[in-house]
Amino acid sequence: MNFASLHPYVYLATRYPFAKGQSSSPRICYTSSIYLISEGYGILSINGLSSRLGPGSLVYIPAGQLHEWVADGNNPMVHLCCYFDWHYVERKEVFDTSCPICYPPQVLQQAFVGPAFPYELREISKVESLRIWQDLFQDFYKSGSYTNEQTFMRSLTIQRHFQTFIDYFLNCCMEKGHLIPDRRIAHILKILEKDLLHGAPKPLDIYHKSLKMSRGHFFELFKKSTGYSPIQYMNHFRIGRAKYDLLHTTLNITQIAEKYHFSSVHYFSRLFHQLTGQAPRQYRLHHSNTAAFSAPLE
Repeated sequence: MNFASLHPYVYLATRYPFAKGQSSSPRICYTSSIYLISEGYGILSINGLSSRLGPGSLVYIPAGQLHEWVADGNNPMVHLCCYFDWHYVERKEVFDTSCPICYPPQVLQQAFVGPAFPYELREISKVESLRIWQDLFQDFYKSGSYTNEQTFMRSLTIQRHFQTFIDYFLNCCMEKGHLIPDRRIAHILKILEKDLLHGAPKPLDIYHKSLKMSRGHFFELFKKSTGYSPIQYMNHFRIGRAKYDLLHTTLNITQIAEKYHFSSVHYFSRLFHQLTGQAPRQYRLHHSNTAAFSAPLE
């Protein structure tokens, strides 16, 4: 999956209380779904296994997965649940609701099953603080209707809260080695990028000492979280901004080098060529047909 296309979109989020002994019947959701049992008990059957779940159980079921819920006969479960895709899927011409569920499985229209997440996620977890998760769910409750001009602004707010929830969910249910950056490094990246945009970056010792960790450990975590060493990250960040200015401003190459605090225009040009395969002047000329206007060369 192209990670640039990942933009989780929720269609339905609600509180659903089961009746005593109620079954969902064997079903397949076209979307992915997440459930938090806030009260009571029930059984989930999935992948040939049945699990008894209770308050604090958090369940992820990928799109297209056959499953069945059966509520306890005495103390039935209550679901806080949401149905979503890892990126928006258009189904309006086929289904009346934006979060269709297939009964029976034999009539599933495979072409409309939502995308899979590229890494394995735990299907069943136990949350530490039920209250936090309940609050997160309640911030993006949404009906299963399609968004239109009357509901667009509310949908923006709902989707924003859902993004916060998904961030929290992924940090809970995915192995740290996959995708999830170290929280300390994420904090430093915010500071570092602000420094790069508003002034010269500080010496690296300032950043790692603020985290109370050794230089070696800092470099190790930074590389694991970003794929780059700190110096490589700063260089890619500054060259990325410089590429934008070359195409969309009238700044000359010397001015761009000074703007992003390169020690000299020669060093800027050499690094630019190293990372892009072109000199700044060549880059501006080659891409000028797609720029908003042609900027003068120095």
